[in-house]
Amino acid sequence: MRLIDPAMSDFDAIRSDFRWSIPKRLNIACQVCERHQSDPGRIAVFYENAEGVTASYTFGQLKSWSDKFANSLTALGVSRSDRVAIVLSQRIETVIAHLAIYKLGAVALPLAILFGPEALEYRLRDSAARAVITDASRYDTLIDLMPELPDLKILIGCNTGDKSNEFWQLLDKSSDKFLIVDTSADDPACLIYTSGTTGPPKGALVAHRAVIGNFTGFEMSQNFFPQAGDVFWTPADWAWTGGLWDALLPSLNYGMPVLAYEGGRFDPERMCALIGKYSVTNAFIPPTALKMLRAIPDIKQRYKIKLRAVMSAGEQVGAELIYWGREALGITINEMWGQTEFNYLVGNCSAIMDPRPGSMGKPYPGHHVDVIDDEGQVVATGEQGELAAWGDDPVRFLGYWNNQAATDAMFSGNWFRTGDVGYRDEDGFLWFVGRNDDVISSAGYRIGPGEIEDSLIKHPAVLQAAVIGKPDELRGQIVKAYIVLSAGYEPSDMLSKDIQQSVRNRLSAHEYPREIEFTTELPMTTTGKVRRIELREREENKS
Repeated sequence: MRLIDPAMSDFDAIRSDFRWSIPKRLNIACQVCERHQSDPGRIAVFYENAEGVTASYTFGQLKSWSDKFANSLTALGVSRSDRVAIVLSQRIETVIAHLAIYKLGAVALPLAILFGPEALEYRLRDSAARAVITDASRYDTLIDLMPELPDLKILIGCNTGDKSNEFWQLLDKSSDKFLIVDTSADDPACLIYTSGTTGPPKGALVAHRAVIGNFTGFEMSQNFFPQAGDVFWTPADWAWTGGLWDALLPSLNYGMPVLAYEGGRFDPERMCALIGKYSVTNAFIPPTALKMLRAIPDIKQRYKIKLRAVMSAGEQVGAELIYWGREALGITINEMWGQTEFNYLVGNCSAIMDPRPGSMGKPYPGHHVDVIDDEGQVVATGEQGELAAWGDDPVRFLGYWNNQAATDAMFSGNWFRTGDVGYRDEDGFLWFVGRNDDVISSAGYRIGPGEIEDSLIKHPAVLQAAVIGKPDELRGQIVKAYIVLSAGYEPSDMLSKDIQQSVRNRLSAHEYPREIEFTTELPMTTTGKVRRIELREREENKS
């Protein structure tokens, strides 16, 4: 099922002619798996891990196993609307769990395998998650957390020592016949926590309809996906919007295989080898990963790379990477822009347009994005303002979990304020200028300073802390912390490393401050808020 006719060659004409047709009753599992059962032997997932173990899985297996797991969860007491957390990397159990949760009418809560105990505890407590599926890397941590989480009743382990076969043992005992819950397109399907500038992370509740809302952008950013022989891959964690909604679910929707790699840290040479080995044709690769691939000489010939389209998002791609992609890979990278709350809104399609290096592109068919002022009025061409998405859109989130005030604050009338500043040029291309808040964009991750600052001050040496994003050539930004020390402590490299490690242990590897600067005081407003803008200005003055 394609939404866009690949025979059309005018981007603006496609946009003007397009109209959504979203069914009233919709379930993601039916959309991406059940309807492919006329060809159950079709490959859905290729798998490889760091030890070289390989496997492949069919759409027929996904249906059978997800039916079994839906029955397993039902027997354990999980019911419609319950939140079920998935703390797993790119592996087949992750796919099965998502499909089973959607079939139940429950809500999937994807959580990054990198999260430490504090990050996990907050999200599990705030969401009142009833169940968690995880592997050995976080099993013991979650066992320790369960007494502090009264709503969390079920923990299912995959490859966790003496619990090594728990997930599959449950499947072995369950029927492979499950009657999928009749869900509305507007029913909640997924809860993804996104960091803000102040306070704790917020849970963005996403509806079943959003899966279809992503498809126009997916098809065009991947140069009219699918085509015969297409294989998709992304290094992005399937716990994040980019990995789940921009890669895994769309690939399955079109009945095309996705490559799952479970290998820890991003290794550019290994990734190139995988792209060549599995004849990957399409990919979502964040700009930071592209910058690491850029260092490999003769990349296309050396690894026999056959990529025909690459989408990149999470931070600005920039002209240099566009030029590198053309020279080294023989393709024009399609930059895309969206947010967890409103995903896959704007981008490029190099098959029928010439992307302007540095521009985010144009709104994809079915999405209305423009630049507005503080009063919610559209500004003139070339004038800077806040990028905003019109609310009548299938990708529109349902709201922040248990936080109506935060939801309301994001809207001006029917415009969703994204918090990004940009402008529209005379040809309708949108250009990103920067954030109008303090969210840090590092290696494709959106990181809020509040959670990190809260973790920093738990260290006995830290009296006060403020976190900003410092420009970085590789990652876009790095997390930098300004710290006022408690009495009795003196600045030192050893203390910096100890503070960094404490945050890394509590939160995750991508959130710890890669740079620390000790200071005697932090700039404050009269109401006691840290002036992060002044700290950013300090960094600019140093460069």
